[in-house]
Amino acid sequence: MAQEETMEVRVFAPATVANVACGYDVLGFAIEAPGDEVVARHSPEPGLRIVKITGDDGKLPTEVSENTAGVAAQDLLRHLGMLDRGVELEIHKRMPFGSGLGSSAASAVAGAYAVNKLIGEPLTKKQLLPFAMAGESSADGAWHADNVGPCLLGGIVFIRSNQELDMAQLPGPKNLWATVVHPDIEILTKVARDILPREVPLENVTQQVGNLGGLLCGLIQDDYELISRSIHDVIAEPRRQKLIPEFYRAKRDAIAAGALGFSISGAGPSVFALCEGEETARRVGEEVSRVFTEAPIENQVYVSRINPHGVHVVD
Repeated sequence: MAQEETMEVRVFAPATVANVACGYDVLGFAIEAPGDEVVARHSPEPGLRIVKITGDDGKLPTEVSENTAGVAAQDLLRHLGMLDRGVELEIHKRMPFGSGLGSSAASAVAGAYAVNKLIGEPLTKKQLLPFAMAGESSADGAWHADNVGPCLLGGIVFIRSNQELDMAQLPGPKNLWATVVHPDIEILTKVARDILPREVPLENVTQQVGNLGGLLCGLIQDDYELISRSIHDVIAEPRRQKLIPEFYRAKRDAIAAGALGFSISGAGPSVFALCEGEETARRVGEEVSRVFTEAPIENQVYVSRINPHGVHVVD
């Protein structure tokens, strides 16, 4: 049900971990921080404009048609027949570019969600999916919802079909924590995609499907041991790990410190671990950070529960 319009709204869209090892392009979850903020307000000037961008070092365009938040918001207004509505956007980037943490998805989700809130919330969160997807797709041409889905809806999201945007939110163990470490290196998404094989042996596919099924069951059943046995990627990680210096050492030390599993977030270079409990998650973060620091590679550590809310309004 639509609500009354507001004069201005500020929203926060969180970072996300995509693939989650064995769930390539079909599984993702949201974390509490970092994330992007978008402010939307009414304007007397007709049309949508991006009036301010911070935290991007001048890299992002203010042209609506070339900005992920702008594309998402514009598509929403077009769908609602409100292209002449005067709306201003401010975009505040709070996460690194090309980090493998869904930066483009966060901006797109925040843009669509903020404008929807501003004009009285005519659509539900789930109904905003195609507009947020259009925004993210404008950045890299891909159409997979393992970042957009959890960023928008929150929690752990399984995508049955990217084309149909058919997805489901999964429950997770209450004491499941995520440790994410972003090493300050650059991996182009195109390079990370091109390094993957075009054909995969049937044996590997069978193993990967088994791991994905086991991970989903472990999450639903609060079975940490099953999660640990299942969170293995036999297709993308063996190839992509070559792009991340010290990946093998980081994974070895994370598991030794108690991580249930460890892999690459999205296309990288960020890496993540799932852990039982905050204490273990923080210890894993310290160990992985130490590995990169000794490389030496600057890095940032984020430790949080799985974020159940996704994008939301902030004061």
